[in-house]
Amino acid sequence: MRQFSVLQKILLAVSFMLFGANCAFAGAWTAGKGEMYNKLSYNYSIAEGEFDSNSNRVDFAQNGKFTDQNITYYVEYGILDKLTVFGSIPFKFLEYSENLSWYKSQGTGDVELGLKYNVYNGNYGMLSAQGLVKIPEFYDVADRPELGDGQYDIEARLLYGKSLYPHIPGYINIEVGYRYRFDEPGDQFRYLVEFGVDFFKNMYGRVKLDGIAGIGNADDNSAGGSNPNLNPDFDLAKLDIALGYAITDSWAIEVGYVPTLWGVNTSDSVTYSFSLIYKCKGKGGTEK
Repeated sequence: MRQFSVLQKILLAVSFMLFGANCAFAGAWTAGKGEMYNKLSYNYSIAEGEFDSNSNRVDFAQNGKFTDQNITYYVEYGILDKLTVFGSIPFKFLEYSENLSWYKSQGTGDVELGLKYNVYNGNYGMLSAQGLVKIPEFYDVADRPELGDGQYDIEARLLYGKSLYPHIPGYINIEVGYRYRFDEPGDQFRYLVEFGVDFFKNMYGRVKLDGIAGIGNADDNSAGGSNPNLNPDFDLAKLDIALGYAITDSWAIEVGYVPTLWGVNTSDSVTYSFSLIYKCKGKGGTEK
């Protein structure tokens, strides 16, 4: 059984304080002071092949398969009208089979904590700056398949959003960021383009192009372990499609479909998801 260090216990305490505090503020938008957005998701991802170093898709050997089932809790909380703290904790169930070998693991994956600050809010849209840290303190790196790569990341990101009302009942959001990865893995350029729309009073949808481009500066680019998603240097682009239904002003449900479009040194997966959302609408924040 993994024993938690003092640092790990502190991080867990901070996380539970955030998740227990008393609204999605997607993309560049921030929550108002005291507002909170909670999202509990079940995600099922399956891959039967991978992209090689030339972006060619190849099947895993011996009818191999990799599955990642996870329950992920994501939260945003408005410290101030322009300053939002956010975080996510995934609990994973992983299985990988290839070449007559079979691996299974479960546990908490990488935790992410961050801050988002609204820099500009005017006629030209919304501009925010965001920083986060990825924390690999809640699993054993000896687990197979690996629940994470066992090293810290820090990321800086700029986010631009604009409401399309009254012409279209929706919004656009564009994000660019740089993730510095400690130890051996290579750094990453991250990008996202998103379009969301309200179809009816209680039904909405969104589509995202969510991408990662490896910088190519890994100290050791040799793949190892039994998790095909943890190559030290990889490229990845996914299409994220979601439909949501607002049950009340505070509660909503979402279903999602996320296929991989292309990649380098990573799995070719498809993910299905179901999410339960609780949000509160306050007087502050940066509304769409």
